Amino acid sequence: MPKKAYICNMANNEQDMETPAGLKGTGDGKSVLIVGAGGFVGGYLARMALDCGYDTYVGVRASTSRRYLDDPRLHFVVLDYDDAEAEKRQLTQAAPSPAGWDCIVWNLGATKCADMADFDRINYGYLRRFADVLQDTGLIPGRFLYMSSLSVLGLGDEKTFAPFTSQSVPNPNTAYGRSKLKSEVFLEKYSRLPWIIFRPTGIYGPHEKDYMMMVESIDRHLDVSVGFTEQQLSFLYVADLVTAVFQALAAPADKVLGHKYILTDGGSWTQKQFRQLTLKYLNKGWALPLRLPMWAVYCVSVAAEKAAAMRGKASTLNRDKFKIMRQRNWNCDITDARRDFGYTPAWPLPRGLAATVAAYLAARHAK
Repeated sequence: MPKKAYICNMANNEQDMETPAGLKGTGDGKSVLIVGAGGFVGGYLARMALDCGYDTYVGVRASTSRRYLDDPRLHFVVLDYDDAEAEKRQLTQAAPSPAGWDCIVWNLGATKCADMADFDRINYGYLRRFADVLQDTGLIPGRFLYMSSLSVLGLGDEKTFAPFTSQSVPNPNTAYGRSKLKSEVFLEKYSRLPWIIFRPTGIYGPHEKDYMMMVESIDRHLDVSVGFTEQQLSFLYVADLVTAVFQALAAPADKVLGHKYILTDGGSWTQKQFRQLTLKYLNKGWALPLRLPMWAVYCVSVAAEKAAAMRGKASTLNRDKFKIMRQRNWNCDITDARRDFGYTPAWPLPRGLAATVAAYLAARHAK
C-alpha cells in the first residue's frame, strides 16, 4: 500500500474515537469539574464530558497550555494548588451552584519529578488540600473520581505471572507509587468525599509522549528493552480510559462508590508483539531488538537523573522509572470494572496502536 494512502486509512481509525452511544445524554442536567484538564488525558476527558451532555468545567493552572481545551462550551477554573485560601475563592466563585459540582474528576498528578519529594507534595499534598477546601466550603460533589495508578500495587508475581486483581495488596516500590497510595488512603480513611478510585496501567494514544518515543525508535529500526526475561505487558488506550470514567460516573452509586478499579485493555502483551504491530502500522519490515542488561540501564538512569537535576528539570529516565521498567509482570484482571459499570475495552493494543502510529505518521508528514 502506498504510504500516503496508508496514513489516510490510519487517520480515519483515529477519527472513530467517538463517545459510545450509550453514554450520550448521561450527563444531561449535571455538572462536572475535571481537575488537571490541561494534559494528555485531560483533553479527552473534557471532550467526552461535553459529548455526554455535562456542563463541563476544567480546572487548570494559570500557566497551563489550553491546546486541547479549545471548545467554547468549556468553563475554565484557574486554580492555585499551593494556596488553600485562594482555592476556596476560586472554587466558590466558579461553582455552578452553592452545592458545587455533581461530579469531580481528579486527573492532576506528576509522573516524573526532579526532586523525589515533589511526588508527595503534588500527588498527595495537592489532593489533600483540595479535599479539605471542598469540605470547608461545602462543595462536596456527588461523586469524586480519583485517577491513581497501577504502580500503587508494586511488584507483581514474577514466578507464575498471576495477574493483579482487586484483592492484590498494595506494596509500591517507587516514590510515584507511594505518593498515589498515600492519596488513596487519605480518601478512604480521612475524607468525606464519595470516592471512586481508578488504577490504570500505562496509558497511551495520540499526543502522549513516552510511548510515542518507542514508536519513533522502532521507526528508526531499533527496539530497546530492559532485561533478558520476557515481560508480560498491559496497555490502556486513552479512549478506553475516558469511556470508563464516564461509565463509572453514570453507574448506580451502590455499585461504584468506595471501590477501586484496575483498568487495562484486557490483554497481555510482549515487547515482541508491540514491535511487530508497530512495524506493521509503520509499513516497515524490521527493527533490531536490543536488550539492555539491568545494571547498564540502572547506571544510565542514575546519570540521567542527576544531570537533569543539575539543570532543575525532571528526567524521563530516572531511578524511579527504572524500577517500573525492570518489572516483569504487568498482567491484570479487570473483572470488577466489567461487572460494576459495564467496562468493555473497545481499543485493544492492535487498534489503539494503529491510531497512535497514525498520529505519529501524520505529525511527521506535516513537518
